[in-house]
Amino acid sequence: MAFRDWKWLLLLGRQNTFSKVWRSRRGGPSLYWKRCCHWSAGKSLDPEVKAFLEENTEVTNSGHLTPEIRLRLLTPRCRFWREKPDLWPYGDPFWAIYWPGGQALSRYILDNPRVVKGRSVLDLGSGCGATAIAAVMSGASQVLANDIDPIAGMAMILNCELNHLTPFPITIKNIINSEAGNWDLIVLGDMFYDEQLADGLHRWLRKCIRIQQTEVLIGDPGRHQFLSHSIRSQLHKVIEYSLPEYTRQENYGLTSSIVWSYQPSNSLEDS
Repeated sequence: MAFRDWKWLLLLGRQNTFSKVWRSRRGGPSLYWKRCCHWSAGKSLDPEVKAFLEENTEVTNSGHLTPEIRLRLLTPRCRFWREKPDLWPYGDPFWAIYWPGGQALSRYILDNPRVVKGRSVLDLGSGCGATAIAAVMSGASQVLANDIDPIAGMAMILNCELNHLTPFPITIKNIINSEAGNWDLIVLGDMFYDEQLADGLHRWLRKCIRIQQTEVLIGDPGRHQFLSHSIRSQLHKVIEYSLPEYTRQENYGLTSSIVWSYQPSNSLEDS
């Protein structure tokens, strides 16, 4: 099975397993910047994993909405584009794909640095770390990247180095359903692919807004699971980007991606 077929499984099938992991890994009772950092500046990477990632990904900044950001991704020139998925030794590499929602968020932040300048930013489900990188480039005072895959954390450090940035703090805990952290802004892209996960995100984001007055921006190209969820009625379109041809081809016909502002009604109660 080639990687294109594998990627289709990631989009349709294996994502269900991934979402179960998000739902099962509960965050601790209290989450603060220093306590939740599994990786930070100066943290050494496992040499074997680092070598594997460098050998089996390609450094690229083309075919995406943010040519300013260089990333290690799986591309047609990589061995595992053609290999059987089971030969990849570290679990499904969601982080090795620059998903359309993340592209839109990153483009918006780079074009509108005032959105993050001087603010604390949580990049939830960070993946390759592009949106967190865009926030650092645009002057955020603090950036925390969160992804439950430890290999994603390692890849983010490599991607920071590619862009001449000191690696930002990274946590691999599932912080959904934890206490609302004191962030000025939460950004998340491409995470509404499973109904139960979407429900959990809806409740937790609403709590963060109610308790901490956190601003929330969501990136999504208009997947059915996102547009059909009840959160859709509380979203306001910020901007829509036409996707580059390469990204369209690798996302099965999606042509654009949108940044949404999440503004739930004050009358909603947390469940």
